[in-house]
Amino acid sequence: MEQILSWSRILISLAFLAYASWSDFKTREVSNSVWMLYAPAAFILALTQILFFGLNQPFSFGISEPFDSLLFYGLCFAIVSVFSIALFYAGAFGGADAKALMCLALSLPWLPNTTEPRLSLVSPIFPITVFSNTVLLAALTVVYAVARNSLWRLKTGRKLFEGFEGESIWRKFLAFLTGYKVKTAELAGGHLLPLEDIAVSETRMDERRLLVLPRDEKREAIVGRILSATQEGRLQNEVWATPGLPLLVFMTLGLVVALTFGDLAWILLRLILP
Repeated sequence: MEQILSWSRILISLAFLAYASWSDFKTREVSNSVWMLYAPAAFILALTQILFFGLNQPFSFGISEPFDSLLFYGLCFAIVSVFSIALFYAGAFGGADAKALMCLALSLPWLPNTTEPRLSLVSPIFPITVFSNTVLLAALTVVYAVARNSLWRLKTGRKLFEGFEGESIWRKFLAFLTGYKVKTAELAGGHLLPLEDIAVSETRMDERRLLVLPRDEKREAIVGRILSATQEGRLQNEVWATPGLPLLVFMTLGLVVALTFGDLAWILLRLILP
């Protein structure tokens, strides 16, 4: 029965995250009903296993089972919730991403005893390992951005940041790693987020600036200004943009990697350090 409960928590997490990933990839939106179903199911399964078997959690508070596990379960959820909400308000996380990580804390607060990663240990708070893997996997998109920008530079012979001479080096560097040039018409559809904005300064001259953390809620207004400036001939037909990454896809992959191989950060460190 204990094995069934452990595998149920794993499979239900993979199932809900897989569906959320598909929805995120197709529309960049995930219905709240996904989390309204996932959260109580995860909580019931985890609580049942704690009360009857414990969860083989990594720390002892000197109380007794199942109270040790219950206390650690609550601490895990609280820590992951604060972490997720902080990332959301910092603009690094979408609402669905934060909810997914919190649901994962309800379902798999620490590594289930039915699995054993092959290459590395994981964090005592298992969702932190999943998050770490998510970030590293999503970072692989940098390779695509760098290659695309380099090819654009070689093909056109033009400067990548023409019109942004006043911007700082680090802003240009971030744009180079996370975005690329697209036709302005491409912003009207799809899921691209503009990495630049245009405004009229006090001198009545158009002023372009790079955006460090583009926010989806401001996308429509920024795209409107860019398209208007292009139609009026005040802006060339190419702008900096970044794909709205379906982070839940990488989170699902991060969960699979965490369950099978462990923490990618530790694996990389072991490869780099002698």
